[in-house]
Amino acid sequence: MLDLRSNAFQGRLFIPYTSINYMFASNNNFTGEIPRSLCGGQSSPTIIDLSNNNFDGTIPQCSGTNMSSLTYLNLRNNSLSGSLPDMFMHAYKLESIDVSHNRLEGELPASLTSCSALEVLNVESNEINDTFPFQLSSLQKLHVLVLRSNKFHGKLYQSDGAWFGFPQLKIIDVSNNDFLGTLPSDYFLNWTAISSNEDKDRQPHYIGDSSLNYRYYSSVVLMNKGVSMAMERILTVYTAIDFSGNRIHGPIPQSIGLLKELHVLNLSRNAFTGDIPSSLANITALESLDLSQNMLSGEIPPELGDLSSLGWINVSHNQLVGSIPQGTQFQRQACSSYEGNPRLFGPSLKNICRETTSQSEPPVSSEEEEEEESFSWVAAGLGFAPGLVFGFTIGYIMKNLGRNKH
Repeated sequence: MLDLRSNAFQGRLFIPYTSINYMFASNNNFTGEIPRSLCGGQSSPTIIDLSNNNFDGTIPQCSGTNMSSLTYLNLRNNSLSGSLPDMFMHAYKLESIDVSHNRLEGELPASLTSCSALEVLNVESNEINDTFPFQLSSLQKLHVLVLRSNKFHGKLYQSDGAWFGFPQLKIIDVSNNDFLGTLPSDYFLNWTAISSNEDKDRQPHYIGDSSLNYRYYSSVVLMNKGVSMAMERILTVYTAIDFSGNRIHGPIPQSIGLLKELHVLNLSRNAFTGDIPSSLANITALESLDLSQNMLSGEIPPELGDLSSLGWINVSHNQLVGSIPQGTQFQRQACSSYEGNPRLFGPSLKNICRETTSQSEPPVSSEEEEEEESFSWVAAGLGFAPGLVFGFTIGYIMKNLGRNKH
């Protein structure tokens, strides 16, 4: 094991041509290219973590023998360029790939389909230009798929009518790309891992607990309740869908209601039309719902008021009408959660906006009240004094004119 984590090392990283199973060099200031010797050791490494540095250049093309034992590859937050190498043909033990926050481009390599143990794939914030990787649906253990902030394009479903696949997928984030088209009515029909949570009655555990030789946890950053949330460890029971910031249009499929174990749903900043599906009321685990900046119409389904777990809601900037549900969680939201819907009304909405406005105004202290009162009297005095002088002057003039006439 070579562990250089969280220091102030800088310059180029030197790796000797020797057998290194665990390579940790994260959170430093290393620069230059990733050493080619990382792929040329006597045996294949198990964990490579070079995240949070300033490495540039391309990712080394490791041979199949050097990838056969690799379990975790973390190159997050560097300045790596080029494409993700097509080197995963023999990476049968690879559980997590994180190359987020780099400058990678091109397409995802076809050899990723050989990573039969892959649980986490995170390519967030790169310049990857590809269509949705439907081919990865063959990966039976894939839990987390993050494609956020790239140049992915095309549709999120296959035109031949084949179902979505991904039987174990629990977290999917494809936000801020260029996906378009509509979603079929049965789009969420076979998302089995979110429909029924097999871990519900078990003791919660994290992705990475199953590692035999060395416990190493994957991390991810997701949008939850309107803010970015860093998960240093990913709970296997956590579920989230984020399709925000694309060009998806048409109605939201009613089959969304099948995802009873979904915690976070973000469909904001698209072009969804039609009504908000009443089937959302079936998602009893839902904690965060963001449907803002679409073209949704109709009323907010009153059934949503029964979702006791729903703590954050945003339906702003749509074309919604009628009264908002009477549920307590709807009345706890900020007024901004409903703005941009001029035909949305109801006493509860008025109370929300009134409370938000009153809370935003700072209370006035007794000293400030006294100062304001004294200022008012001074202002009145300043206005009264000239009038009094002017009155005496006019009276004096009129009196003298009267005497002159006599």
